[in-house]
Amino acid sequence: MKIACITTSVIPSNTANSIQAMKVCHALKELGHDVRLWVPEYKRSDWEKLAHVYGLRTEFEVKWLSFLPFLKQYDFNGKAIRQARRWGAQVIYTWSLQAAAFAALRKIPVVMEFHDFPMGKFGPRLFRIFISAKTKRLILCTTRALAQGLEERFAIQFNPLELQIAPNGVELERYIQLPDVETARKELNLKSGLTIGYSGHFYSGRGMDVLTELAKALPQINFLWMGGRQADITPWQEKLSQLSLQNVTITGFIPNSQLPKYQAAADILLMPYSRKIAGSSGGNIVGVINPMKMFDYLATGRAIVASDIPVFREVLSEKNAVFCEPENPQDWERKIRTLIENEELRSRLGGQARKDAAKFTWKRRAQTTLEKLEGILN
Repeated sequence: MKIACITTSVIPSNTANSIQAMKVCHALKELGHDVRLWVPEYKRSDWEKLAHVYGLRTEFEVKWLSFLPFLKQYDFNGKAIRQARRWGAQVIYTWSLQAAAFAALRKIPVVMEFHDFPMGKFGPRLFRIFISAKTKRLILCTTRALAQGLEERFAIQFNPLELQIAPNGVELERYIQLPDVETARKELNLKSGLTIGYSGHFYSGRGMDVLTELAKALPQINFLWMGGRQADITPWQEKLSQLSLQNVTITGFIPNSQLPKYQAAADILLMPYSRKIAGSSGGNIVGVINPMKMFDYLATGRAIVASDIPVFREVLSEKNAVFCEPENPQDWERKIRTLIENEELRSRLGGQARKDAAKFTWKRRAQTTLEKLEGILN
């Protein structure tokens, strides 16, 4: 199948939406389909760099298109649709409501991924155009809570044949032969000894205050903070310095190709999200968030400690994770101390997490999408 993927994400970059789009395209390509990805021309890159930044093996074509900023990427989406049609695309696969609406109005089959609610002045309007157009479509929602929320907000009911609950995923191939924790720490020149890890961004809602309080309460434990943009890292470096904390290592951005080994260097992996989490388009996404780190953590096979946010329980359970009250450092400290003192519990949680990761691979997700799409197209 010729699949034209269209994203408005900056490629290459370390944003979650760009990583997710590249992983989806890669999975579709590895399943044997002809995939092209159209992206706005912020900056170009050769495949070697893309493969390194995103941890990819199989090459697919990326097309950069110029656009006029004041047109809010409407011109980019229109050009991408026209080029995809000339290429002979059998389906448009997109994360952009603009592209989905344009394709639907032209009666081109569309796969549209939703990670959040339509936002801004025009988002809801574009959603209504897309959902009411007479075209073949498949809607992917990363959480069941999001699908139900869309139905409630727009007073609609999705056709089950046109809906896929599609959590994010992981490439298990990159996690199969990871070193044990001490070997990983040695190979990465990290401190020896029990280590608690966090990977992701450092901005509001990600629980950096909880991480700092834990580092202060557990000075004998090593903390490994992986990721973050320098502008977001600097204030936390200053705070750690003010508190004279010497047990936190901040790596900065890690290319996705190298991330599994860093995650494997931790005995315990944390998801300390707050009750309010800002999305890339604003608003509070705590009710529908589906972080990719959750699936990486599962595949790493380490004990996971997560904020007790209802939507996380679509993936996590007491069998593969420990839940803590959001924004309550004392609860986090108490439960993490239990894990520190109980190696058998850490091992049991990590073993179950690794087993559960097999349900959430990018290829499995893409295969389900293709099977549902074939049913819609035929």
